[in-house]
Order: sequence, then C-alpha cells, then structure tokens
Amino acid sequence: MTTSAGIALALALALGSATLAPTATAAEAAPVAPAAPALSWSACGDAALGQECATLTVPLDHADPAGRQVGLAVSRIRSADPAARRGVLFVVPGGPGGSGVQRLTSKGPALVKELGGTYDLVALDPRGVGGSMKAGCGLAPEDRHLVTLRSWPDADGSIDAGVARSRRVAEACARNGGAELRSLSTANQVRDMDRLRAALGEERLSAWGVSYGTYVTAQYAQKFPRRTDRIVLDSSADPNPRTVAQGWLRGMARGAEDRFPDFAAWAAHPDRAAAGLRLAGTPEEVRPLVLELAARLDREPKPTITPGVPLTGTLLRQALQNALYSDSAFEGFAQLVRQARTPGETPVLPPMLAGPMPDSDAAVTVGVICNDVKWRGSVRSYERAVAADRVAHPLTAGMPFNITPCSFWKGGPVEKPTRLTADGPSNILMIQSLRDPATPHSEGLKMRAALGARARLVSVDHGGHGMYLGNGNACGDRTVTRFLLTGERPAADVTC
Repeated sequence: MTTSAGIALALALALGSATLAPTATAAEAAPVAPAAPALSWSACGDAALGQECATLTVPLDHADPAGRQVGLAVSRIRSADPAARRGVLFVVPGGPGGSGVQRLTSKGPALVKELGGTYDLVALDPRGVGGSMKAGCGLAPEDRHLVTLRSWPDADGSIDAGVARSRRVAEACARNGGAELRSLSTANQVRDMDRLRAALGEERLSAWGVSYGTYVTAQYAQKFPRRTDRIVLDSSADPNPRTVAQGWLRGMARGAEDRFPDFAAWAAHPDRAAAGLRLAGTPEEVRPLVLELAARLDREPKPTITPGVPLTGTLLRQALQNALYSDSAFEGFAQLVRQARTPGETPVLPPMLAGPMPDSDAAVTVGVICNDVKWRGSVRSYERAVAADRVAHPLTAGMPFNITPCSFWKGGPVEKPTRLTADGPSNILMIQSLRDPATPHSEGLKMRAALGARARLVSVDHGGHGMYLGNGNACGDRTVTRFLLTGERPAADVTC
C-alpha cells in the first residue's frame, strides 16, 4: 500500500461515521509494560557499517503488560559521528510482512551516504516476521501461494473457489493461530515501536515508513505525537479507518493502469531488440499483446521449469503486478512474456511465484489486515465488483475486488481502528510517485488530506513503488534528505 493526500471533503464524508480510537493524549497515557531489559547487541548484517542486532522483549498483549513476553528482532547502525548525531531514525518496512532488519541491511549504505552521522539507524522485524515471534495458521500448501492469498478469480471470472478457500483459511487461522496470531496488528506494531524507542533511551524518534509502513508510521504519529521528530511517509495509501487494507487492495486496479504505460514504452523501445525483449513495435501494441497472452494461458497453461506449477494467465498477471513496482524488474517480466510466446521455450517463474509461502509468512500476510478492520460486503457484492473490475481494469482482472479470508475472520477486529487527523506537530513530509502500481497517487492524496497542515507532499514524476533512495529522482531524494538533515520542508506541496 502507498500514495499521498487528496480530496478533503470526500475523505471527510468517508470517515465521518467511523468509530474512533481514544485521543492521542489518552493513548499516550495507556498502560505500558515494565521497562524493557537493556538490549544486548551483537554484530550482524553489514559489518562495514557496524550493523548490530538484538532482541527486544515486548508483551504479547499490551493490555496485560506484565503477562507473557515475546521477542522481536531489532537492528541498528550507529552514528559514526557523535557530534553530528541528533537522534534515531526508524526504518519502517512495508507489507504487512516486510522485515525491518532486512530493509535496514539493504538500505543502510545509501542512508549512511545521504545522512552521514545525523542518526542512529534503527529497525525491527514486526511480529510474525523474520527473527521475531512467529504465528501460524497451519495452511495447506495450495492455500499459501501468492496468487491464492491475493484472491485472483478463476479464469472465467468465477469467485466460487475463492469463497471456499477464504472460508478454509479463516477457519484454519481461528483453529490454529491462537494468541500469537491475534496479536498481529498495526496497533501492536505501533506500540512495539514505542517500546523500542524507550529501550533505546530516546525521548523522540524520527521515521521513514514505506508502503504499509507509512500507515504504521502515521498511526505512531497520531498516537504519540509528542514522541515524534521528523517523519517521512514514502508511498502512502488511503488511511480510511472503515476500509484500511480492503481499500488499499482496490487501489491496485487504478495503480496498474497508471503504471503500465511505463512498461509498454520500455518494452517497445528499439534498445530491447538486441536482447530479444522488444515485445512490439509501438507502446500501444504492448497492452493487447500481454492481455491476449494472459487469456491464452488461461485456456492453455504452459509448463514451466517448476514441476506441477504451469504458467497460467493468473500467474502472468501477478508477475506483471510485481514487475510494475520497479523499472529494474521490467526485463524479467519481458523475458517471461517472451518465453511464454515462443514455441519450444520453457518459462522460468519468478521465485516468489514458483511455490508456496512458508506458513508463518502467509499467517502474517492475512493476519494483520484481517485483525485490523472488518471487511465489508456480501458474497454477491464481491461477485458484482469482480465482474465490473474485469471489464474496467483487465490488467488486474478482478483481483483487487475479490473476496479474502478477512470476510470470514473469526472474532472480528482486535480493537477499534484509529482515524488519522490534522491534530499534532507539523513535522511530516510525504513523497509519492505519480504512477505507483500499488498505491496510486489518487489514493495517496487521501493520506495527504487526512493529515492536513501537519504534512507537505512531494509528488515525483516517475513510476514505481517506494521513492526515496529507490525509484525516485534526484529532486525527490534531495528534498527528503534535506528534511531529515535540517527539518526544512517545501512551503507548499510540490512536484519533482
């Protein structure tokens, strides 16, 4: 999920009847666990940068702070210049399911280059992820593929199999997940962040949240406004507390349409010919070529190098969604299209599509979004929405509007969702791609509207998901770096 802010009136109407969480003051006064034991750091990750790892102890249930404790993997890269150090910068991953420790390892060198010794760089693996406490649902392998967890309709548009699978997954999670699964939520990730802040001995934190991490970070700023320093939201989505991830998923239909022309231009460029990756003579020919191939694979899946996992139209569409996140992934998708279209060639599936996820990864993927908010709609309403999306947005073919396990989740949301507001320090900088496949700019504008005068928005004329030090441009990177170093933001929203 990710984008910036928008039409304030429409958002206000959408949020008007939402159930609200306690005010920030009340939230900050909520019970907290006894002080965490001192963190015991050891070398890990990028040795050249002095990266360290430790385990943070947190309550499984923050409402019972003295009860059962669990461990979360945390990591840091300390400032090499104590005189320049101003505090800590939390690196908050996307997902749900992204690893903060892995993201710090991959982005650490670029951050150190940009920010010098201004911050200790800090990250944690959320509950259920990486080296942290795990949860599981005991799902069958066939229910743990990305294309089943994403709830793609059948080739003919039917959602019957998706309905049965969603019931099956929800029942398995209720039967096997226990307290660990119920503890997976955005609200607990926010509390765990604050627990790490306290364990580090910091009065305030700065943060760079990406994708779903923007929602986590914005929720932190809402609940603990006086504990924030400089906040960067990179690729945000609509924070409407009535829909949350259900709305984020639906945004992907628009996002794919916004982003696909970038791939089409790349795939039709003469420079691709030498590698055999020029798919068509003009950009306008690429879209019908991909859609026709997907339809053909729906009818006749093609065997791949992975036994028992043929390339279907659904797998091709999911591979496209993944590729649209970054220009660097265009080549791999074009290669897959070429292999699928060439007689005698055997397609090679991207690793994340070649087999099922581990059960713990599948559990966190569904657990957080289903624990956060009740998903609305009858089976019949999902059928109608899928049929309409298949016509309006054939690149996503109904997936963003299909039913998920959240529609059958046992126990409902674990607590009331929190509405983001314009109340709080004006210390937030948003950065958003104009052509984001996961969190389209139009959806990100709703985050901007919710935050009001607290934020400024930098819109980047670029495609992809995750802008700062990634898909962004020099102007966008400079603007974010300047804010993190000096606190200076543009006087008004700008476009790079």
